[in-house]
Amino acid sequence: MAPVIQTTITPHSQEPYVTRTYPSQGELDKFIQNAALAQKAWSAVPVEERIAIGRKFTDEFRQMSDEIPLELTLQMGRPVSQGAGEIRGFLERANYMLDIAATSLADVSLESTDKPGFRRYIKRVPLGVVLVIAPWNFPYLVSINSVLPAIIAGNAVLLKPSPQTPLTAERFALALTRAGVPKDIIQVIHMSPELTTHAISNRSIDFVSFTGSVQGGRAVAKSAAVAAGFTGVALELGGKDPAYVRPDADLNYTVAELVDGAFFNSGQSCCSVERIYVHESVYEAFVNKFVATTETYRLGDPTLPGINLGPVVSLASAERIRKQVADAVNAGARPLIPESLFPQAKIGTTYIAPQVLVDPTSHYEQEETFGPVVGIQKSNPESEEAFLKFVDGLETGTVFLNRCDYLDPALAWCGVKDSGHGVSLSKLVRYDQLTRAKSVHMKIKTS
Repeated sequence: MAPVIQTTITPHSQEPYVTRTYPSQGELDKFIQNAALAQKAWSAVPVEERIAIGRKFTDEFRQMSDEIPLELTLQMGRPVSQGAGEIRGFLERANYMLDIAATSLADVSLESTDKPGFRRYIKRVPLGVVLVIAPWNFPYLVSINSVLPAIIAGNAVLLKPSPQTPLTAERFALALTRAGVPKDIIQVIHMSPELTTHAISNRSIDFVSFTGSVQGGRAVAKSAAVAAGFTGVALELGGKDPAYVRPDADLNYTVAELVDGAFFNSGQSCCSVERIYVHESVYEAFVNKFVATTETYRLGDPTLPGINLGPVVSLASAERIRKQVADAVNAGARPLIPESLFPQAKIGTTYIAPQVLVDPTSHYEQEETFGPVVGIQKSNPESEEAFLKFVDGLETGTVFLNRCDYLDPALAWCGVKDSGHGVSLSKLVRYDQLTRAKSVHMKIKTS
């Protein structure tokens, strides 16, 4: 059988950028076997040494900073001027995970409650081989959440990047191996959906960390459920993130935050603001300011300076977003941004004009857009008591006040309902998910 080749298309030019060849099932099984064998030796390396290698890794990655932004733009379309932000966030999260590693992975002593003649403690031991399936929209920012803590905890990692951003995983792995991580502990494997399912079914895969669509997450969960072993999964999926603007909000600040929260990365983020509810007393002023700010955006070739809104990732995504906007308008929503302001946004291209829809239907409010579109609705007045009750009743993993679209590495990043299962980041749970508890119970005195 002829090898299957994957081609990455640059979003704004629609030109082929890079190709990669998929392994055969037999080759994939060998990669997994190599990872499982290497993991035994890696887990025996003292955690302090693994952390030191992690520190060197951040230095190696930082040295690539000048090469990454344009390379990333040509893969997924974000304006090159915004690439440095992903590098900063990547390093911020990496340093935090390294800072908390020693205490998070230390034995838990039960000495204070031990009975005379006994000693008990709980160890954190690595799971084994972790498969990380990374997305294209923030490939560095998302993959660091799982890859680095998994390796520092003593696991081996197979990193499957999105076909849209294959070079990001290769750079990540190169920085790790240059820092001293063994090559079989971090392997980048380009895979089709069928090969990915095959990998998940392998008994040597102990855990799968997936970031992507709800549909993709369900497929991963089903594959893990029928795998030979009891394979653990973490699923970071979609969202339809809401914002609420209170009557006491500073509108100049609030509008700037929410426009950025809605349109950064062309709205292609699981935590993009996609619907905004505004207190009726400030509704008209808020909408006017929001529209005025949106109209200042510059849509165009993401490799050029001054552009702050690039294309969406593919022609298929552009077509889907246009259809969702058209359906919302046909159902009664009012578009406030004239498309004539953004002449690049033509049918048959990946350029999508930013759009503000007022009074969208409930169907729009439940369907993720993943594009530069936001819905705004008027909210009825409420007392402070009612507002606080509203906050307490939210079924969500994160609640922001006066900010949005930022992941603090010290806080748990998790979802509820269709937004996902499992947790990344934070001191409490990041390493817990990538290790298992091992209890040690010793009777010291036997006579």
